[in-house]
Amino acid sequence: MEFTQVVRSRRMVRNYDPDQPVPAETLQRVLDNAVRAPSAGFSQGWDFVVLTDAADREAFWAVTTEPGTEQDSWLRGIRNAPCLIVCCSDKGAYLRRYAEADKGWTDQDEARWPVPYWDVDTGMAALLMLLTGVDEGLGGLFFGVQPEHAGAVREAFGVPADRTVVGIVALGHPAPDRKSPSLRRGRRGPEHVAHHGRFGIPWPGPG
Repeated sequence: MEFTQVVRSRRMVRNYDPDQPVPAETLQRVLDNAVRAPSAGFSQGWDFVVLTDAADREAFWAVTTEPGTEQDSWLRGIRNAPCLIVCCSDKGAYLRRYAEADKGWTDQDEARWPVPYWDVDTGMAALLMLLTGVDEGLGGLFFGVQPEHAGAVREAFGVPADRTVVGIVALGHPAPDRKSPSLRRGRRGPEHVAHHGRFGIPWPGPG
């Protein structure tokens, strides 16, 4: 599939065919592409816990779902996803990397960082997963874990305490679902969000 078509075809899929697993070779390509994401200092401070066994996926939903929400239509569709990837960031990998000789910092002070690049880079890896899924004929969804459930997710899957659960990538073969009502807001084009030389000066576009 052409890259532009992949980008334009990507959307958040909220229902999956539970009877069609993600082939192992496809999942390998998803992960191979994910680790091609950029990372500050080539720190590569990410980890991915891949849940393809039904018992593991049920364990995830058990520790992240509030009682009484299991029958919500949006959740029921997402629970059909045959693959969940828990995307974790490793802040320490970045702090240690930038305390190395070639970076010039002599400490691991988090205050030196303008934004948490460990989370940003892990998010970019997740996006590559989603785009690879589209290229492989799959649907995907990125969603978060509520703060009150993050500790339970770490405990359930042996994620070290120094990792942050940035979000979950769900992958699978799309099943009929309804588009998000939020799409009615419309997509903001470059003419609304790109600025030419100075904030507030609209990008003129080609020509």
